[in-house]
Amino acid sequence: MKPLILAVLALTVLTGCQESPTGRNRLALVPDTVLTDMGQQSFEQMKQQNPVITQPGVNQLVQCITRELVTAAATQYPDAPMPDSWEVVVFDNATPNAFALPGGKIGVHTGLLRVADNEAQLAAVIGHEIAHVLAGHGNERLTQQLGLEAGMMLIGLFTESEIAEDQIQQALGIGAQLGLTLPFSRAHEEEADLMGLSIMARAGFEPGQSVRLWQNMAQASGAQPLEFLSTHPNHDSRIESLRRRMDAASDLFAQAQPASCGA
Repeated sequence: MKPLILAVLALTVLTGCQESPTGRNRLALVPDTVLTDMGQQSFEQMKQQNPVITQPGVNQLVQCITRELVTAAATQYPDAPMPDSWEVVVFDNATPNAFALPGGKIGVHTGLLRVADNEAQLAAVIGHEIAHVLAGHGNERLTQQLGLEAGMMLIGLFTESEIAEDQIQQALGIGAQLGLTLPFSRAHEEEADLMGLSIMARAGFEPGQSVRLWQNMAQASGAQPLEFLSTHPNHDSRIESLRRRMDAASDLFAQAQPASCGA
């Protein structure tokens, strides 16, 4: 295992940075085919282990919104790698949440449907999840995790005392989490928010509803952890960031045909 991890670290150093669809520097070294397989397997397990909503009205709404957003995303970010197909499943879960997996897999919780007041607010969340996939955030996170493991392995190789090694690795683990892992995840969330805002606006969903959605989420979730200890921006930061980009999103919306999925 050590040679494999060290090889990954060397590859990371030699490969250099790539750019995300928004121009942010990143490292994403895992082959897309591997990630797609991982996403497919994980999604199938989730569908087997969690209740899936089959009501036609709910699924038709989610599928319609997703189709509109995917079409707009291909136009807004033509250079971003697009999955061959998309699968969106509604899970019976009261948590107001959604998630994305590599390969175009998106899960939506029924709790989110109760927080989103209209189809535009739901589009804000699904557009956010589509952005995670287009930006390769799963690849970047996995690459990052491999790099952290390689760093820990190097510490182990150059530490003489097993007790000191454990102490150093524990300390570095905490430091890596606060200094790299968590902020990196916030960067992904912020990028997905802004990409999702552009995607929903180009698809014809009123972009201002993204702010209303996060105001609803703030009311539903109550107290949040301190932002520097969280993998997500707090609601106020998120809303402020969206508002700063609202003029550009409104321009895209003004040029789009209003979307209607029957909500």
